[in-house]
Amino acid sequence: MTAPRWLLACGVAGPVLFVVAFLVEGATRADYDPLRHPVSALALGDLGWTQVTNFVVTGLLVLALAAGLRGHGLWPPLLLALVGLGLIGAGIFPTDPVGDYPPGVPAGDTATGNLHNAFSLPVFVALPGVCCVLAYRFATSDRLRLAAYSVLTAVAMLALFVLAGLGFSGDPGFTALGGLMQRLSLVTGFAWLVFLAVHELRLRASSDRVPAG
Repeated sequence: MTAPRWLLACGVAGPVLFVVAFLVEGATRADYDPLRHPVSALALGDLGWTQVTNFVVTGLLVLALAAGLRGHGLWPPLLLALVGLGLIGAGIFPTDPVGDYPPGVPAGDTATGNLHNAFSLPVFVALPGVCCVLAYRFATSDRLRLAAYSVLTAVAMLALFVLAGLGFSGDPGFTALGGLMQRLSLVTGFAWLVFLAVHELRLRASSDRVPAG
């Protein structure tokens, strides 16, 4: 059974919503440095509910996209479902303070913060996994440009995630740019998600125009 188109459209809306929201919040939040602080830190403080909402709503939209890809075998929808659940969990369990934000709140190592980290990991690991699975399928069907884009997305996202982790862990060479590295990782992966959703919508539209019989 063909999945409804609106499920695929959620794959466009979710990533765009998430990126626009954290860019606006990061640029306007007092005492917050988007080059240094992680996106998750926007869920802290009096206005933290905005980023919590962003996490949860985007996670639900990614889950909808996963349902829309159920005709692609086991791994693409399963890995995307892990991304969606990871976003939702990251919103429900806020991060511990990182890099002196919010001001005056000491850094900690709480169970809630550890759960946040655990839920966040699939976003940066399962999404590159989807890229690699579909890259293989693109390559085997001679869609080499799509395969190359997918592989490059996976490599870039993981590399930027590692650099962001170095910054958040206090590495002097990356501390001032941890937030930037994380944002670049997210934008890289979420741009690919939008591409995937649009690609699937175009394929659906093309198949619908083919006359029956």
